[in-house]
Amino acid sequence: MSPAVEIIDYQRFRPCVVGNARIEVLHTGMLWAEGPVWFADGQYLLWSDIPADRIYRWCEGGGVSVFRSPSNNANGNTRDRQGRLVTCESGARRLTRTEYDGTITVLADQYRGRRLNSPNDVVVKSDDTIWFTDPDYGILSDYTGTKAESELGFRPVFRYDPKTGDLDIATDRMVRPNGLAFSPDESILYVADTGGSHQQDGPFHILAFDVVEGRTLANPRVFAKPDVGVSDGFRIDEDGNLWTSAGDGVHCFAPDGALIGKIRFPEVISNLTFGGVRRSRLFVTGASTLYSIFVGRRGIQTP
Repeated sequence: MSPAVEIIDYQRFRPCVVGNARIEVLHTGMLWAEGPVWFADGQYLLWSDIPADRIYRWCEGGGVSVFRSPSNNANGNTRDRQGRLVTCESGARRLTRTEYDGTITVLADQYRGRRLNSPNDVVVKSDDTIWFTDPDYGILSDYTGTKAESELGFRPVFRYDPKTGDLDIATDRMVRPNGLAFSPDESILYVADTGGSHQQDGPFHILAFDVVEGRTLANPRVFAKPDVGVSDGFRIDEDGNLWTSAGDGVHCFAPDGALIGKIRFPEVISNLTFGGVRRSRLFVTGASTLYSIFVGRRGIQTP
């Protein structure tokens, strides 16, 4: 077993890791890496370097290239059910979609006439609706966006319907919503609240919400909290385990919220995604480095 792997619950975490798998360094030298997303049809990964204003592309055997520059300080990325790239542009304060021909469509940049704060992370539900967090990190300084005052005055989780163009608030009951992911059956939406980053005694935990009629969020409760650092971005595997970034690596929480294991990395981790031929390769963005490690479970990302 790799010395990077810490098994806390043997019965539940041992099947999640591969005994002879090792951490690989795929690229380094970034300012703050984020938003990894896997393209299974092309067998490549895209991810953001927010302060560098770039989206990078990694391809097995093909190395790393710049996919987009400038990127409007792109942060979180995902794909819609049609395979198109959906991006949270922290600097431009908008949510965009990259079409098949490479053109960029603005999906949302304001709510009721007021500019969004700085969209952060994004997921797509099976009904094609796009759910994204809108904290204010990109307007707090010029490092990951442009310093400005919030026009909204609150930091919500939004639900965008590409069929109607409607942008609705799913919840506004969080301090600074960050990473998010649906449970396998989409009955629960997990959302990280990293409000403690800029608020004394603020939260550093993952909340679980019930998804009500596919539109709103209810019954918030604390699901888990990393014991080192914060949960920034995370993804769910086929068994419903939640794999999240943390201060000392990647933490894995079972569906009941119990911490069952860790994979330690040499720097703070910001986000991760499942990819590879069988979606069992974990791609992990550290503060400055893109890593990967094969694991024993598959992610549920679609497509």
